[in-house]
Amino acid sequence: MSEITIEQTQSAALAEKSVYQKITRRLIPFLILCYFFAYLDRVNVGFAKLHMQDALNFSNTVYGLGAGIFFLGYFLFELPSNLLMQKYGPRFWIARIMASWAIISAAMMFVNTPTSFYVLRFLLGIAEAGFFPGIVFYLTLWFPSWRSARTLGLFILVTPLSTIIGSPLSGLILKLFENVGGLHNWQWLFLVEAIPSFLLAFVVLRFLDNDVKSAKWLTDAEKAIVIRDLAKDQENKRIANHGKVDSSLKSMLSNPYIWLLSLIFFSFNIGYYGINFWLPSIIKTSGVTDDLHIGLLTALPYVFGAFVMVWNSRHSDLKNERRWHIAIPAIIGCIGLVLSTYYNGSTFWMMAWICVAMCGTLALIPTYISLPGSILSGTAAAAGIAVVNSIGNLAGFFGPTVLGWLKDQTGRTDMGLYILAGFLLLCAPLIFTLPARLANPQKKIQQ
Repeated sequence: MSEITIEQTQSAALAEKSVYQKITRRLIPFLILCYFFAYLDRVNVGFAKLHMQDALNFSNTVYGLGAGIFFLGYFLFELPSNLLMQKYGPRFWIARIMASWAIISAAMMFVNTPTSFYVLRFLLGIAEAGFFPGIVFYLTLWFPSWRSARTLGLFILVTPLSTIIGSPLSGLILKLFENVGGLHNWQWLFLVEAIPSFLLAFVVLRFLDNDVKSAKWLTDAEKAIVIRDLAKDQENKRIANHGKVDSSLKSMLSNPYIWLLSLIFFSFNIGYYGINFWLPSIIKTSGVTDDLHIGLLTALPYVFGAFVMVWNSRHSDLKNERRWHIAIPAIIGCIGLVLSTYYNGSTFWMMAWICVAMCGTLALIPTYISLPGSILSGTAAAAGIAVVNSIGNLAGFFGPTVLGWLKDQTGRTDMGLYILAGFLLLCAPLIFTLPARLANPQKKIQQ
C-alpha cells in the first residue's frame, strides 16, 4: 500500500511539473517578446540623447526631466489601468496598451522643443502604464506564489535581454540611418523600434487567453491541477494573514505592507533607472565615441546581470526565502555603483564595477516583484501590484532628473551616482521590516 502511495505521489508531482512547464513554454517566451519592445521603447531615449541633445540644443537638465517625466504619467495611470484590465480582460487590455505606446513612441521622432519632448514622454508613460504590473498580475492567474519568483525571473529576464540586444541594435540604427530620407538617425531610432510593438498588439488578441479556464491548449486534468494549486495558494495566504484575505481595493489601501513594499521599490528604482538612462552617456564620457561600441559596452553589464537574476530567483523559490535574496543583491548593487564611480577614470574598471552593480540590481527584481501577489489576492492583488510598481517607478522620474541637474551644476556625475547608491543600500534594512511569514512562500517546491 505504501509503495502505491509513493508511486501515486511521484506521478502527481510529475504531472504538476509537466503542466507548469507547458504553461511556461506557452506564455513566457511570448510575454518576453512583448515586454522586450515595451522596455526598448521606454529607454531608447538614452541612446537618442547621444545625437538628439546636440541637434535640438537640449541641456542635461532638459534631457533628465524629459527622460524622467515618463514616470509621472506612468504613476498616475498605472492603478486605473490594472483595474480596467480586470474589467475588460488581460487579452484586450494588453493589446490596447501595446498599440497606444507604439504610436506615441513613433511620434517621438517629431520632437523639436523641450515642451514637445516633455509632452510626448508624459503621454508615453500614460500609454504604457499598466503593462508591466498587468503582466505580473496576469501571471498570478496561472502560477501559485511558490512558483512565482522563478516564473517572474524568466519573464523579467527581458529587462537585461532588451539591453543586451537592444543596445547594439540602437547603436547600429544610429550608425546606419544618419540623414536617410532627410531624417536624423535619432528620429529613425524612435520610428523603427516602435513598429514591432504595434504589430504585436494584434498578435496578442489572437494568442493570449484570459485565464486557465479559457485555455483550450490545456486538458481538463491539467486545468484541475492549476485550479487546485491556486486554491491552495489562497488558503496559504489566509494562514499567513491570520485567517483572512480580503481581496477588495479597500483592503489593499489599508495594508501597511503594500506601502512598505512601495517605499522599498522606490529606493531601488532611483538607483536602477539612474544607471539605466545615463549609462550610454557615462561610457561616452569615459572616452568611447563610436555609437556601436557604446551600444555593445552598455549591453555587457546586463549579460552578467541576466545570469545572476535567473539564479537568484530560482534559489529563492527552492530555499523558500525572499528577504535575504533581496537584501544581499541590494548591498552588492550599492558597492558596485560606488566603486564604478570611484574608478570612472578607467573605462575598464568603471565597466567592471558597473557589471557588479547591475548583477546586484537585476538579481533582486523578480524575487521582489513576487511579494505583492503573495500577500494579496483578486482585485487587491491587481491594485497592490500596480501601486507598488507605480510608486516604485516614480523614482524613475527623480533618478534621471537629479542626475541631469547635478551634471549641469557640477559638470560631473559622481555625486549623483553616490546618491543613487545610497538609495540602493536602503533597500536592505527596509526589507527586513516585512515579516518572514508574509515574505516567504508557504510551500516549498521539491525538485
